[in-house]
Amino acid sequence: MEAMQEAIHALRALVNQGIALTGFTETQLLQLAVAAVVALGLVYLLKDVIGTLCIPSIKVSPTDNEANDIIDAVKYSPVQPVDKDVVPCYDPSTMQALGFKPAMSAAEVRTRIARAREASKVWRRSSFPQRRKLLRILLKFIVDNMDTICRVSARDSGKPILDAIVGEVVVTCEKIHWLCKEGERYLRPERRSSGIMSFYKAARVEYVPVGVVGAIVPWNYPFHNVLNPLTAALFAGNALVIKVSEHASWSTGYYGRMIEAALEAAGAPADLVQIVTGYGEAGNALVTGGVDKVIFVGSTQVGKLVMRAAAETLTPVVLELGGKDAFIVTEDADLNAVIQISLKAAYLNCGQNCAGGERFFVHDKVYDKFLEEVVPLIRNLRQGNPLGPEPVDCGAMCMPGLAEKVHGLVEDAVARGARLLAGGKLRSALEAGGQFYPPTLLADVRPGMKIWEEEVFGPVMSVVRWSADDEVVELANDCSFGLGSSVFAGSQRRARDIASRLEAGMSAINDFGTTYMCQSLPFGGVKHSGFDRFAGVEGLRGLCVPKAVCEDRFPMLMKSSIPPPWEFPVKSNAVAFGRSLVTMFYGPGLLYKVHGLAALLHCLMFPASYGEGAKSKAA
Repeated sequence: MEAMQEAIHALRALVNQGIALTGFTETQLLQLAVAAVVALGLVYLLKDVIGTLCIPSIKVSPTDNEANDIIDAVKYSPVQPVDKDVVPCYDPSTMQALGFKPAMSAAEVRTRIARAREASKVWRRSSFPQRRKLLRILLKFIVDNMDTICRVSARDSGKPILDAIVGEVVVTCEKIHWLCKEGERYLRPERRSSGIMSFYKAARVEYVPVGVVGAIVPWNYPFHNVLNPLTAALFAGNALVIKVSEHASWSTGYYGRMIEAALEAAGAPADLVQIVTGYGEAGNALVTGGVDKVIFVGSTQVGKLVMRAAAETLTPVVLELGGKDAFIVTEDADLNAVIQISLKAAYLNCGQNCAGGERFFVHDKVYDKFLEEVVPLIRNLRQGNPLGPEPVDCGAMCMPGLAEKVHGLVEDAVARGARLLAGGKLRSALEAGGQFYPPTLLADVRPGMKIWEEEVFGPVMSVVRWSADDEVVELANDCSFGLGSSVFAGSQRRARDIASRLEAGMSAINDFGTTYMCQSLPFGGVKHSGFDRFAGVEGLRGLCVPKAVCEDRFPMLMKSSIPPPWEFPVKSNAVAFGRSLVTMFYGPGLLYKVHGLAALLHCLMFPASYGEGAKSKAA
């Protein structure tokens, strides 16, 4: 309040000074100030409007299956035999066939890498304004066509439209916004200190594009999993070869046409982005075919295979693997807010999230109250076709066989003492009309159950009771995964203390998943959740080679040269000269430095007093 009053007094003093200097009245000066602010606002608005109009618009005509919620298509059975040269595509919510994508051979993948390599040689010299132009073209298209983008994602992966907006569109737009606003800042050459002995040098780090980035991405977010590595890789000056999952390849038809149109509109090389479809052969060829860095997002088991294959060519790898995130609720947390957040953490995208909430640790004092609140909500969640006539809360399981795997974990937990309070019923895809598993709630989950150890990746909320902070930290860390985490407490300090002791790459305080909405932050985990990061400043710079550069700061005044005692053949005072330099520059205190300087001067002024000749003369 005092600061505000001081600011008002200062402003009035300026106005009074203006009155004295110009002869204007106080009212007139205030009117001029308001007019100036309005004028500046109009200039900013006009600049923004012109800037928006200058962003090229691209058009991508959708097919009937991409443009319509209800389609007429035959049913597909995942067990029917399929030609190994094609990837069958179908809607997991309706089991309607969507066509085929090619299962690319290793030779085809290597050809695409070579094409990307040639394009990267051009794009690495592109300016940051051109890179921003490309991203803004994509952003404009996303905002203008989000309905189609979400429909295509929902049809390919089974997710509800709202989950597509949140998990596909919002995070992608946020990433593009951050890259356009701050990305250049972190890729510009960065000045570094040159050290005390090299005080006359200028040191910096230059971030040089690695060349061709290879990415292998999963099926749970077909749009974002493509645009996430694409936007970062291209903004860093690289080309991208991306292998999508065989369980979500159909959507690359629409998304691929969008990328092609954006590249053309931005004046970028047409081969800058290559989309690869296929199976293990294509994935292995991507890793071993000559890319400069690999980003793998998927299961821990496949991640180990990727790392083993990359080792043959010493290709650096970013591994973002499985997760089993802890969701901790203390006794003084705001339970009303926690309930809804917990449902999102467990059932967003039908639980098919690497950083989804899987283990819900609820304090003993509110344990029963928490269950009492969530049980009816979970039982009333609506599940079905996200493109059907009625709204749904949960969609389908994208990968065939995943519902059966999740059900096996639920059955094992119940057999070992867990209480099944909602869901837990398995129906075949034929019976259910799609690959569905109901939102499920397990209470009294504890160590010894398979679900305690294994990643579920499905719509199951496993609730665990605890009573002391040290206990919940120990329980949460009793896991081979360490991706994300959330802590809810009435005291933010207490929540931070608990979070600081969790073995995880990310922690949200009194919220869930917000670290990913802050695109300046790195994304990744520890332990079996992988290593390195693919987002944020660290992820962006990780797509470059950090090149150290050092040069003379004032070459006209001071240049590097070898001191005379060290010139070949080295002189008899060379070692003494080195000792004096070390003492002068690094001695702990003024007396050391003065002693070193004196010794240095002695070396230069009386070089003959060192060496064998000096010793024999002294004798």
